[in-house]
Amino acid sequence: MTDGTNDSFQSHFTLLGFSDRPHLEKILFVVILIAYLLTLVGNTIIILVSRLDPHLHTPMYFFLTHLSFLDLSFTTSSIPQLLYNLNGFDKTISYAGCAIQLFLFLGLGGVECLLLAVMAYDRFVAVCKPLHYMVIMNPCLCLGLVLVAWGCGIGNSLAMSPVTLHLPRCGHHHVDHFLCEMPALIRMACVNTVAIEGTVFVLAVGIVISPLIFILVSYGYIVKAVLQIQSASGRQKVFNTCGSHLTVVSLFYGNIIYMYMQPGNSSSQDQGKFLTLFYNIVTPLLNPLIYTLRNKEVKGALRRLLLGNRKVAKE
Repeated sequence: MTDGTNDSFQSHFTLLGFSDRPHLEKILFVVILIAYLLTLVGNTIIILVSRLDPHLHTPMYFFLTHLSFLDLSFTTSSIPQLLYNLNGFDKTISYAGCAIQLFLFLGLGGVECLLLAVMAYDRFVAVCKPLHYMVIMNPCLCLGLVLVAWGCGIGNSLAMSPVTLHLPRCGHHHVDHFLCEMPALIRMACVNTVAIEGTVFVLAVGIVISPLIFILVSYGYIVKAVLQIQSASGRQKVFNTCGSHLTVVSLFYGNIIYMYMQPGNSSSQDQGKFLTLFYNIVTPLLNPLIYTLRNKEVKGALRRLLLGNRKVAKE
């Protein structure tokens, strides 16, 4: 009983990360640093372009701006700490730092699940109800949907973070991961965790699977509507606007479902770490590229902003 109580006052955790592979740490530091800087630049550009170009002041780009902000926040919640740990012998993180990292990881991940569902609804209205699009997707509804996504994501994190942190660990403070992730912290517990794992599964169904089902249903209606479009150019336009979102959904949900919707012991620890690394850095890095390379409107806005700046410089 004493050990469980002392856990509440634990001053720090040790993030083992990739410390069993010291040569890999140096390579990972360089690769992750470059990827992180590119992620910051790419998502910041998306936010600035969406806000500065009047042509992009639409519901779709309003949601895309929030997605980029989420990616920036999500990757920043863990990658700087990982870079610090990879670059030296100190692998510790304070108890408060671990709690904040866990809260942000759960909260921002939950918000992104729901925001991707909101973006699917936006595409559904745009394709299936084009004449009423601006009436349905009015600024009040867009803001309300984003606030609901943030509220549910943060609420989920507020429910799960304290329960996970207060599990008795009997003095154990070595986290076999590079961040304070919920499954890794649950595995450290020295008590039966079946009840909390069941709760995690139920909440995961609510905040991960339910939005995914909604996305799939929305795209089912979109595909049905596309098949009724006669012109090839009309179909191509729909594929261009929906393709980027579908690609992002596939990357995001593919990783998160594999990590959280299966028994904890069914995959190796190393595999879990690299999947989490992909989820933390590669997906936020690819999102801006997906939306710029596949989207003529964003590329056009970038050109207008760059050419506008050059004209101003010449004058």
